[in-house]
Formats: sequence, C-alpha cells, structure tokens
Amino acid sequence: MGSDVKQSIELLINNIKRLISVDTKKLEYIIAAQIAGGHVILADSHGVGKTSLARALAQSIRWRPEDLAAGAVQMEGFNRIQCTVDLLPQDILGYNRFIGHSGELIFNKGPVFAHFVLCDEINLLTPKTQGSFLQVMEEQSVTIEGKHYRLSDPFFIIATMNLRGVHLFPLPIPQLDRFMIRLSLGYPSAEDEREIIGHHGRMDAWDNFKSVIDSADLIRWKKMVDEVQMHSDVSAYIVDCVRRTRGHPDIETGASPRAGVRISRLVRSLALCRGLDYVPIDFVKETFVAAMAHRIITRDPSIPPETPLENILNTVPVEPKKRESP
Repeated sequence: MGSDVKQSIELLINNIKRLISVDTKKLEYIIAAQIAGGHVILADSHGVGKTSLARALAQSIRWRPEDLAAGAVQMEGFNRIQCTVDLLPQDILGYNRFIGHSGELIFNKGPVFAHFVLCDEINLLTPKTQGSFLQVMEEQSVTIEGKHYRLSDPFFIIATMNLRGVHLFPLPIPQLDRFMIRLSLGYPSAEDEREIIGHHGRMDAWDNFKSVIDSADLIRWKKMVDEVQMHSDVSAYIVDCVRRTRGHPDIETGASPRAGVRISRLVRSLALCRGLDYVPIDFVKETFVAAMAHRIITRDPSIPPETPLENILNTVPVEPKKRESP
C-alpha cells in the first residue's frame, strides 16, 4: 500500500537535505505529522535552521489550486507569520472591514488562511494572541464575529519557539497539547556546520530549489493513514504509557486522552511513510517522548519531562496482553 508513498517521502527528504542539514528521522517525524493532520513545534536556540527547514518543506510542495478543495474562503499555499509582542488576534485570523459607500462588511482573511503556515517565534506572542490559534489548530476553522470559516485540507502549522531570550511568553499546556510533536533540531556536527557555512554563504543557495510533490499527494496520503492497521496490543500499549504519565511520582500534570489519539495517528502516518500497512510497536517507543514531552509538567522544574517519560518506556511491558479464555 505504501511503497509509492515511501518513495515520494524519500524524494521529499532528499530534496530538503540538499539545502538543510537536519537529522533524517526528525525530518521524517515532521512529514509524518503533516500527513497525519497534526502540527509541529520546533523548540530550539536561535540560528539552528528552524525557519529554513520549515521554508524548505513548504517550497518542496507544489500548491496547485486545482488539487485543493474549495473552502469558505480562498487559501494561500504558504504563509509565514513573524511573531512579535504587538501582534493582535486579528493580525492572525483576519477581521471584518466596513465599506462606507456600500454599507457592507468585507472579511479580510488573516495569514492563518493557508495550507501551510509557518508561525515563527510563537512565544513572542502575548497569551491573548497565542489563544487565537486554539480553535484553528483543533477544529481547522475560524470564527469571526459569529461567522464560521472552514479551512480546507491540507492544513499544517509549524511553529518555532526560542528557548531563551527577552519578552518570551510561555505557551500554556492546552495550547502545547494541540501540537502533535515537539522537536529540537540541536546544533549540527562540525562537519555539517562547515557545509552549512559553505552553502548558506552563497547568495544563490535557494535559486535552484524545486518542488517535488503535489498538494494532491498530501490529501491522498492523509486519507490513507486510516487504512494502516494497528493491532489491539499496540493500542493497549499506547493507553498504558499515556495513563502512566498521570500517576508518575515525578509528573504533576499528565497527558490528556487527546495525547493517545495524536500518537496513534502519528505512528500510523509514520508507518505509511516507511511503506508499511501496519504499526510496529517499536514506532510507539520511538516517537513517545517527542509526542508527549510538551504535554506534561514535572513536579520539580529541574527535572526535564523526557526523564520520567523514558522511565515509563522502560517499565511498561510491551509483550502482548494475556486474555482469558471465553
């Protein structure tokens, strides 16, 4: 089922890696989240390539209007929102504009009306403006003065978040919970950094960068995610791991049921990207920390959330559950 998808994903990954030095697995997780209908947050230090990676992924896709379903309003292929502390919700979502001579209200759509949205430095936004993303990320829709606008597929947000700096506003757990995964790109190796300096120092670095997949592919692949089989033992393992976050002695606030839904869809999409029609249980272990670390709060702030999550992975058994005979 997924052999053609696997080849296309490899083509997409190789296209991005010609320009951006990034870990292949992390790039694969980002693409899997996009196909699954989720959103991604990249939390890292300044200047490690978060924005360039998002831009390269967006430009690797041909956003052809004929492939895209008609929504309530026309949507752009790709929009970038450069976050600052003075942005308001209407700067993100849009607003109604009164036309004096006709007495009409015209809706000016905001930059969120795009199939691929890069929200750069999201934690520079004030809490009020951060909240403007809650509905659109969960329901893929926007409500302006009582009027409902449905955004058509595909719809994907990559948000970048700086870990250090001034005027930063932490994202609340309910908003972080709407991101399918949170990743950190980290600093490149010395060899990769030499390559980055040599390549990105050129003015024409982006000139020959081309799209390699169509927007129709994303829509088709998203529908295929539900066809990937997940054994009941894998589902039970996801539930066991998620529930362990709620009673762990080092965790103050555990993961919500939404977390289990998100990771189950993520691993189905990852299986599709790797050419499989079923989900190996190892895919859950592989992605659990990236899918859960931003959803929990530890009792001791000095303990990173990855620590208790790794402990959960090491203690929850992966053997098939024994069933009593009927």
